[in-house]
Amino acid sequence: MNKLFTLLIIFSLFAFRDSIPKQYIARQGQVTFFSYASVENIEAKNNQVLSILDLEKKEIAISMLMRAFIFKKDLMHEHFNESYIESDIYPKATFEGALKNFDPEDTTKQTKLIHGTITIHGISKEIDIKATINKTQRGYHLLGEFNLTVQDFNIKIPPILANNIAKVVLVKFNFQYLPYEND
Repeated sequence: MNKLFTLLIIFSLFAFRDSIPKQYIARQGQVTFFSYASVENIEAKNNQVLSILDLEKKEIAISMLMRAFIFKKDLMHEHFNESYIESDIYPKATFEGALKNFDPEDTTKQTKLIHGTITIHGISKEIDIKATINKTQRGYHLLGEFNLTVQDFNIKIPPILANNIAKVVLVKFNFQYLPYEND
């Protein structure tokens, strides 16, 4: 969490040193997850995800509040936050990574690998994520998907509910970056 705030401070100090922006921000990115289960599928959406894209370093940082996930049923939201993710103890999930072989000037759609560390439920894990990046008129559009294993993040599922929750969860993300402006 401190790393993300440090990145934000650094970005604000250097945001206008060149006429071409080097840092971009997505203030309302979207992350969704889907868990297939025989009893009932679980799906949630979070539209309050903050992300910074540093073109010079080819790095990305993402932070999201876990309580901001919206579920179809209130009971799912309650169980997710209280029993599984424990949002009072672990309020945020973060990702910090580097885009491999990314060319910020390329105007074609690029499919690139992002190598980084994701932290959920207090557990950090290195992962590789394939993402599509498009340069837009004002910024960049980044989207992709990846799978997470619940067990990797020490999320406990009671044996009686084991059939209700998938062991692997599909995560999708969608970020629209605009130049970072120092307000």
